[in-house]
Amino acid sequence: MSGQEERIDTQRIPAHVAIIMDGNGRWAQQRGQDRIYGHRYAVQAVRETCEICAELGVKYLTLYTFSTENWSRPALEVEALMQLLVETVESELGTLMKNNIALHSFGDLDRLPARCREQLLRTEQLTADNQQMQLNLAISYSARSEILSAVKKIAEEVKAQELDPSQINEATLAHRLQTSLIPDPDLMIRTSGEQRLSNFLLWQSAYTELYFTETCWPDFRKADFLAALQEYQQRERRFGRTSAQTTAHS
Repeated sequence: MSGQEERIDTQRIPAHVAIIMDGNGRWAQQRGQDRIYGHRYAVQAVRETCEICAELGVKYLTLYTFSTENWSRPALEVEALMQLLVETVESELGTLMKNNIALHSFGDLDRLPARCREQLLRTEQLTADNQQMQLNLAISYSARSEILSAVKKIAEEVKAQELDPSQINEATLAHRLQTSLIPDPDLMIRTSGEQRLSNFLLWQSAYTELYFTETCWPDFRKADFLAALQEYQQRERRFGRTSAQTTAHS
């Protein structure tokens, strides 16, 4: 065990970590390569992050894999990303099985090419019984669209007199989100120096601790994750309460 790992409080491991994997294209261009080179190189960062999360006891890891806004990128890049997604999900099956990780995906999956949906479904089925950790891929995902969809579902239920408006609360909406079976993130990491949420898990991240690093995602490794975890464990999560109230509730 490294000295960095020894400084981690194993009793305060976040149950759910979300990551905005940013900087692949810039990392590649800085090296005179095309953007897809950065995406391909970043697979190692995904693998190492999954392994360290499973090892430490993180129960849910959610990766912002492809946003709805990403569909507006150059067609060749989008096509290459979809092909890379298929290849990676297929090639990493062994890693998922070895680390007892179940795969789950959410977003507007109907927009994905058929081969992507089929490979995702196949891998989800093959890993369904794995229990160490759940790896969530947010693909073709938009938090605003997710919230709008949930609101429309509620409106339809009210119109059909299946739901009384007076009964609507935060849980009503949360239960109609695509992440309804996943706890809200405790920690969200964004790489490459950008400091915004970019339409990712907006409802779910109301009290999430945010961590930003200058490291581009292709260079993100175990030590970088442990650094984020160390800072997370130094913070006091009050959820709107005072420090004294937080101490009393702990």
